[in-house]
Amino acid sequence: MPIIDNMISSDFIKSNIDLCPYYSGIQDCDPGHFYGPAVRDHFLIHYILSGKGTFEIGDRVYHLGKGQGFLICPGIVTYYKADMKDPWEYTWVAFHGLNAESYLKRACLSNENPIFTYPDSPALEEVMRRIVETMNLKKCKELMFTSLLYHFISLLIEAFESELPKLDNESRKDFYVRKTIEFIQMNYSRNISIEELANHIGLDRKYLSSVFKNVLKISPQLYLLQFRMNKACELLRSTSLSIGDIARSVGYEDPLLFSRMFRKIKDQSPSQFRASAAG
Repeated sequence: MPIIDNMISSDFIKSNIDLCPYYSGIQDCDPGHFYGPAVRDHFLIHYILSGKGTFEIGDRVYHLGKGQGFLICPGIVTYYKADMKDPWEYTWVAFHGLNAESYLKRACLSNENPIFTYPDSPALEEVMRRIVETMNLKKCKELMFTSLLYHFISLLIEAFESELPKLDNESRKDFYVRKTIEFIQMNYSRNISIEELANHIGLDRKYLSSVFKNVLKISPQLYLLQFRMNKACELLRSTSLSIGDIARSVGYEDPLLFSRMFRKIKDQSPSQFRASAAG
């Protein structure tokens, strides 16, 4: 099958802010067909209809087959290749938007977790094929493409969230706490908020705070603060970075605010801690 590529006009992309489709396509690959290493400036999801191949991101290599898919995030170097004996046929959809990342995170998809397996392949496959077929529409292509993109992502979210009812109440709380800690560990160096953290997990902020405090007896805000200050202590002990550099390394653009928070948690200034650590 030749490549079928379905593009959206640049005018529509500029006007659609929340979740905006870029292009879609489908290809029955030749043995060993590959793409990359390359970087995209948008999100791109491939869904495998048949066959096998590999997807590489950093030092991670994933061996994938029918019913599985992979996410490529903006600014990340990736490489993927069809199997030599049983090359894959896949379909893809590219998109961006202010809420694209938060929708993907609700489906537990991110650069750290780029692989998914959809349990009901025909449903997702049908939506992907319909997305590609919007290229034949003349008057409402962009609107139909956008609606199907929302449908596609909602199926991924539903598939992920449908696993949660299998957990009892206490196990579910542990699951949410674990996801919260994982997010903090991966993102503490950014200026993140508890609201962003809750959106990533797909929970109301107040409910997440309640669950976190119930399990760990500490608020997520305080956990994040303590985690950052412990990381700062490691940098103060093991590097010669300035206080300002260390502040930025743990998510603070303002060194004075960082110093205030450090003193609040450690009962001494960063400079005092560094001097005492040096012996």
